[in-house]
Amino acid sequence: MTLPEWHHMAAGALADKMGLEFLELTPSRCVGRMPVEGNTQPMGLWHGGASCVLAETLASVAAFVEVGPTGAVTGVDINATHHRSATAGWVVGTATAIRIGGHLATYDVVLENEGRRICSARITVFLKRPRPPRAS
Repeated sequence: MTLPEWHHMAAGALADKMGLEFLELTPSRCVGRMPVEGNTQPMGLWHGGASCVLAETLASVAAFVEVGPTGAVTGVDINATHHRSATAGWVVGTATAIRIGGHLATYDVVLENEGRRICSARITVFLKRPRPPRAS
């Protein structure tokens, strides 16, 4: 599938509302970006919750590529450390698989704004793989 097809199938309405754009997508790596504008807290700074949405979406979509369109994924753990904020431009996230197992996948996610790390996250995702057809 193409990036737009994966986005439509796997990202969801929240990612659309927040302006997520995918740049690269494989089971072991997903890169995407979100605009700072529209995703800020009342003081005009990038919202920490937006970091969590971006990180979990990138990891979940990579995991969804792993299980395929007849599988399913569910985020089960998120840990995010916010290092600094952003006030303009784009936040670019890169989710890299630490381990993809039979039922769980864990991703390291780095979020950057203008080349500076603003957040480090670790996401664990449950993988529901499609069952193979039964032999007759």
